[in-house]
Formats: sequence, C-alpha cells, structure tokens
Amino acid sequence: MLTKAAQYAIRSTLYLASKSDKENRINISQIAEDLEVPAPFLAKLLQQLSRANLISSIKGPKGGFYFSDENRENNLWDIIKCIDGGHRFYSCFVGRPVCNDQNPCAFHEIASEFREKVMSRFSDRTVNSKEEDFNPYLF
Repeated sequence: MLTKAAQYAIRSTLYLASKSDKENRINISQIAEDLEVPAPFLAKLLQQLSRANLISSIKGPKGGFYFSDENRENNLWDIIKCIDGGHRFYSCFVGRPVCNDQNPCAFHEIASEFREKVMSRFSDRTVNSKEEDFNPYLF
C-alpha cells in the first residue's frame, strides 16, 4: 500500500525524531548508512520533507537534517501525503478506474473499511507518539 519512498520517508523521519535536534544534526550519508537506504534517493526524499516543513535542515559543512519541536507534532499521514500523495489510499483495491460507493468493485466495502482504519491510525499518530502506539496488531 505504501511505496518504497513513503516507507523510507517514515523510517528516516522516525530515525531523525529519535536521534536529532537543532544542535545534533545528521547528514544524509549517516542516515542512509544506518537505515541501509540508497543515499541519493534518501536525499531527494528528505529535501521534499524539508520543503514541506515536516523535518528541518541547515545547509553547509556543519549542516544536516534534524527535528524541531514543531516537526514532532506532524502525523504520519502528513509524511505519506508529502511523498506519495493521498491518491494511493483512494484508488480501487483491484485497480478499476471507477470504483466508488455507487459503482463498487467486489472488494470495495472491505477495502473501504480497511482504508479508513489505516488512514485513521496514520492521522492519529504523530512522530512524537510513544512506541507502544505503533503496535502493528492494532491495525
């Protein structure tokens, strides 16, 4: 359901939230190495997140990416929308071009319930949420 880009963005965001602040910025190469993610791809994602004010950055030799107090209040849905756009969650589960309550596919009702739960969980969880809030069995 999530692209690799969104997965990397969420992982790197949670990484920054746990390891950085304005005085302790982290550069791309360190994040990429620790998360085992391609650095050039990660750089583009983090620039996108920074432009959307979902993470913070400072340019220069002592620069890097970090989390401010304001960044900590963003939710996971904000990150997903920034990277993937919200359209992936609204598209038909089986790929039909037109699938809605008036013209449903065979899985529309099941997929709609699942989609609403997932979106709700992503919207309810800020980057600052406690680790136990991310229990995968709650989905």
